Amino acid sequence: MTEPKKKKTNRSEEGAFDLKAELISWLQIIVCAVVIAFALNTFIIANSRVPSASMENTIMTHDRVIGSRLTYRFFGDPERGDVIIFKWPDNEKVLFVKRIIGLPGETVTISDGKVYVNGTLLEEPYIREAMYPEPEMSFTVPDDAYFCMGDNRNESMDARYWQNTWVYRNKIIAKVYFRYWPGIKKIE
Repeated sequence: MTEPKKKKTNRSEEGAFDLKAELISWLQIIVCAVVIAFALNTFIIANSRVPSASMENTIMTHDRVIGSRLTYRFFGDPERGDVIIFKWPDNEKVLFVKRIIGLPGETVTISDGKVYVNGTLLEEPYIREAMYPEPEMSFTVPDDAYFCMGDNRNESMDARYWQNTWVYRNKIIAKVYFRYWPGIKKIE
């Protein structure tokens, strides 16, 4: 007859607690958690904090948002109205969160505080307040690039004012899906 296998524990044969085995066990758990968090944040999700009022009321100052790095890689192209996390064209070390307004090949015109795409007024239910009128501006978006603006147009440092106007597809990090701090809110 075979002897039943004993369950492995962190106690020695005499019943004393084995501190070394317990510490190794905890260290393994911590290392696994760090590796999983790193992999998620590097390949699947993008986590960003919004430092300014440029996206209010969609995303408030100091909100934290999460986006999917996989959306545009596997599931389709960026679309008008998507809120994205991207490398700011004027300093790629800085990440920005803005909304896509103009798609490749389109002409975006800003006139009398309104946005037109290819001559048609853009319906923008997410806008916080009417944009202050400013001199008319027109932008023709090149291939593989996007024109992005903040939802709070009067407080947004966006493509209208950047030295390098376009957000190229390869500089888009993620599509934002929800705010997780403070509280959870779907971003549309």
